[in-house]
Amino acid sequence: MHIDNLLKSQKGELSELDNIVLNSLKEHELISENVNKKFQKELTFGQKTADKVARFGGSWIFILIFFVFLITWMGYNTFVLFHKPFDPYPYILLNLILSSLAAVQAPIIMMSQNRQAEKDRLQSDDDYVTNLKAELEIRQLHAKLDQFMKSGWDRLLEIQQIQIDLAEELLKSNNKKK
Repeated sequence: MHIDNLLKSQKGELSELDNIVLNSLKEHELISENVNKKFQKELTFGQKTADKVARFGGSWIFILIFFVFLITWMGYNTFVLFHKPFDPYPYILLNLILSSLAAVQAPIIMMSQNRQAEKDRLQSDDDYVTNLKAELEIRQLHAKLDQFMKSGWDRLLEIQQIQIDLAEELLKSNNKKK
């Protein structure tokens, strides 16, 4: 209740994430989880395929294969089929293939990037929840330490008062003997 009131006084209305943290504190349970595993379980076949295509399309292997393909295409149509090339010099068919590839590859890469952004948001929420819980638990520890220190000082003061009373009694009894 103390932490609930503390959060409400600092933040006003509590969000769903704040309530999740409060419940985990009440239940003494772990709150952080591996977002990557959770996210991977929810991916469809198409999403996994899009991620693989995007990963391959952004690799040096793809760039090298593509470069070799372009050089081979142009060389074959320029030198090998010099008299009857199927795609003569301005390489219109090659341009059509490149445009089609770009038209298909771009949305696939965008789908993968959107999923990565969603995964980053989930990771950010998980980090927030974990950090908030850690901060609240540290505050609880500080409060407990403060209480422990206060009770220690109170006990120390009691012992000192007893020592002073004993010393006064000793002094009085010493004075009576004289």
